[in-house]
Amino acid sequence: MCHEEIATNGWTSTPANAGAIFGNRPFINKPEPLAIKEIEFPFDDPTVAKTLKYAKEELHPKTFNHSMRVFFYGMAITRQQFPKQAATLSPITWALACLLHDIGSTETNLTATRMSFDIYGGIKALQILKDFGATTDQAEAVSEAIIRHQDLGVDGTITYVGQLIQLATIYDNVGVHPNVKDFGQIIHETTRTEINEAYPRTKWCEFFANFVREEETIKPWCHSTHIVNFDNIVEANTLMKQWE
Repeated sequence: MCHEEIATNGWTSTPANAGAIFGNRPFINKPEPLAIKEIEFPFDDPTVAKTLKYAKEELHPKTFNHSMRVFFYGMAITRQQFPKQAATLSPITWALACLLHDIGSTETNLTATRMSFDIYGGIKALQILKDFGATTDQAEAVSEAIIRHQDLGVDGTITYVGQLIQLATIYDNVGVHPNVKDFGQIIHETTRTEINEAYPRTKWCEFFANFVREEETIKPWCHSTHIVNFDNIVEANTLMKQWE
């Protein structure tokens, strides 16, 4: 394995406990306004272009917009809070993880298997990305991040891209983090507003909460049950309420 790929594709070992990263604060560095035009999405990369087209075709429009918001939130977090990782993490790898992190939630994929949507989605993403021209290391990094993106915990470690997608998805879905104090402050309000306006929520929290209920009804063993009362927590997202 090429050592450079570890940082580029986000394999860097990171505490699973986000609270251990931020201590008793919602951020390491006070976030400043960051315009969406300053965060470049890698549209020109061939693998990203194929994955973007696939995601638009397969995902519900609400889920696609969520995936794009997660990309921009994650880039803001990594750039402002983790500049060392921001200097090495490939925005292409990050974009691929964001675009496919909920691919297991489509109607077809949810009922295609008894597996939890995030775990099945990670496995499916692995093959999709290999078919679309991603390197094996890149596809595997994305796959692991997707499989663990709902695996919030306090013990052990996780990949950097895995922790980042947890932070970005929880930020968009819930607006609070069980292990990070005042988590909503990790992104500046101006940045949050611009991202929500660029990729409208259109009652995303209600939509996703209903998906969680559907999965837990069909698959009462699913990984989504790991976050206790997840559906109601999503619907109670006050941070994003004005854009819902």
